[in-house]
Amino acid sequence: MSDNYTSKRTAFVTGGSGFVGGKLIQRLVAMGWDVRALARSPKAMTEVRALGATPVQGDMSNQEALRNNIGGSVVVFHVAAMFKLWGNRKDFNAVNVEGMRILVNAAAASPSVRKVVYVSAAAVVMGDPKSFIRVDETAPTHQRGFAPYSSSKAEAEKILLASNNCRPGFEAIAIRPPMIWGKGMPMLDHLVETVRKGQWQWVGGGSQAISTCHVDNLVDALLLAADGGQGGEAYFVADAKDGTLKGVMTDLLATRGVKADDKSVSFAMAWRLAGVMAFVWRLFGLKGEPPITRQLLQMIGKPFTVNTDKAQRILGYRPRVSWREGLDEMA
Repeated sequence: MSDNYTSKRTAFVTGGSGFVGGKLIQRLVAMGWDVRALARSPKAMTEVRALGATPVQGDMSNQEALRNNIGGSVVVFHVAAMFKLWGNRKDFNAVNVEGMRILVNAAAASPSVRKVVYVSAAAVVMGDPKSFIRVDETAPTHQRGFAPYSSSKAEAEKILLASNNCRPGFEAIAIRPPMIWGKGMPMLDHLVETVRKGQWQWVGGGSQAISTCHVDNLVDALLLAADGGQGGEAYFVADAKDGTLKGVMTDLLATRGVKADDKSVSFAMAWRLAGVMAFVWRLFGLKGEPPITRQLLQMIGKPFTVNTDKAQRILGYRPRVSWREGLDEMA
């Protein structure tokens, strides 16, 4: 970090007990920052304290907790989000959209806060499923009824970026990673369970190209955004090389000693099945998530790779952790 932040290096982090937030806190503490971390539960408070942060009890709906504790921070890192592949849009909005609104208002009202850096999602540009190859920031964001997660993240990003320059010296930046992976990634637990139950099938054979982002590469981008970049802008970040859905998932499963068989289903068939399952789940009020959802298919069913030229040019972003290095750490 530059000398811009040496006089008062205090950061406020949401989602600090999560996969990305925990890594971010560790890096900030190692760099000498004082870190305050929003924590919803006693367990979360214990976890962020163990990482070296000062826990702040509350959640994204707690305007008082945010207003009372953001003050004094120079940068706010907004990592917390509701991430599931199934659910009601109103539940996603309550956390991802209204939570963003409350956070931005609290940050803008705190004179010390110079910047809010948001972990958005590459999926905000996804609408109806189609191929995206090296998509860049000129692509519009979309909101679809079948995709409550990506839609709520897109709306939250708009709220954030619209706040840029709402007062002198206040900036807002969104970082858009694709699939985030690395040691301790929660998604892998669910994938392993699905494969072991024999419920996994490769959509379209799994040959579609995808971009990924190692958690340490994402943290690098967040720190770069805190110290630079152009406010009011979004930036795609990713690993140095793209993969295929089958190659990526196979390698990740191998770190757990698990192998998926070669069963495959066409995208068209998977889309129809997901629609039927959504109808049945809603009709009967079934608990848990359907085995396949249209939100999932939007994210992995078609080729999706991102262009990181803007982040490299403006933020100075360079992916530091390679695919092989990340896998070796997980193994």
